[in-house]
Amino acid sequence: MHTQSKFRLLVIRLGAMGDILHALPAVTALRLAHPAWVIDWVVEPRWRALFSAEDTLGRTTSSPLVNRLFFAASKDWRAAPFSQKTHHEIKLLRRTLRSGEYDAVLDLQGAIRSAVIGCMAGCRRRIGEDQPRERAARLFFTERVPTHGAHVIEQDVELASAVAGDELAPAKPLLPIDPAAESWADEVLSPSPAQSTVLVNPGAGWGAKRWPVERYAAVAQGLIQRGVHILVNTGPREEHLADAISQATKGAATSLHCSLEQLIALTRRISLVIAGDTGPLHLACALQRPVVGIYGPTDPSRNGPFGTRFKVLRSPGSRRDHTRRAEPEPGLLTIQPEDVLVAANELLAPEPAR
Repeated sequence: MHTQSKFRLLVIRLGAMGDILHALPAVTALRLAHPAWVIDWVVEPRWRALFSAEDTLGRTTSSPLVNRLFFAASKDWRAAPFSQKTHHEIKLLRRTLRSGEYDAVLDLQGAIRSAVIGCMAGCRRRIGEDQPRERAARLFFTERVPTHGAHVIEQDVELASAVAGDELAPAKPLLPIDPAAESWADEVLSPSPAQSTVLVNPGAGWGAKRWPVERYAAVAQGLIQRGVHILVNTGPREEHLADAISQATKGAATSLHCSLEQLIALTRRISLVIAGDTGPLHLACALQRPVVGIYGPTDPSRNGPFGTRFKVLRSPGSRRDHTRRAEPEPGLLTIQPEDVLVAANELLAPEPAR
């Protein structure tokens, strides 16, 4: 175990939303075990709202999980690899990371781009998974950690444990509290304080994971008929999905257009989330809200709900396949709205007294 009080650790997990949320329990466990450590994190700029930290612009939020955030716009860099802006941002990030004088780099992404960023820090100790998602990334690690957990959260905790020699357990993530977003969430829910509120998220990272929107609409209508308040959240360029559900329910389901800070605040207050394998479902889990997960080509034993009450629906015929196809995976289409309603009603029922 490291007893050095000012041990300096750089964590790299660039995105996406669900993957960052899966990494937070491991880093939260490190923070709780070693409150005096300096823990910094490199992330895509769009996910800064998931962190309690002081970022590179000097803005702070409550209950800091990490000391500083550094931003790597890796998607933009890949789109314009030879631009002056890309060159300047990479050079600046390298110089900033070098100045951190880190004792270790923890790569929770396991991709070539994250491994390269880890090398930019100039740290001799670079820790990653023995079998990372991109096998070539392991060539950049000086320590390769075999992981045995089924879920990616458990695997990330194993990696975090290797940093200090501690045997850690997943910790509830320290997600930030934004006062303005909290007030906004109170206003959104104020018209129906006595009702259960269900958040439906019909979008997904790619088409093979996306359950048909008309089935989400049928679920929303079924819950509305039993007096449930329905909110529909979608990501960028998915607004038409929310609009379709709102129209199918004659406006009874409310479409949300909110920031990530607002989504965090709202999720703290809802009764249930219904979604596929996507960021808002994993946010609900991080906040320990009940979820119904509708799964197809991704494996819920690895990427499913964790740390909360949940029901997962997945066809026995579905097989793990991360090919980014446009059409829903066939097994996903065997799941019917009635199946989701049964699962939702079970989770909305009061928990039996213990």
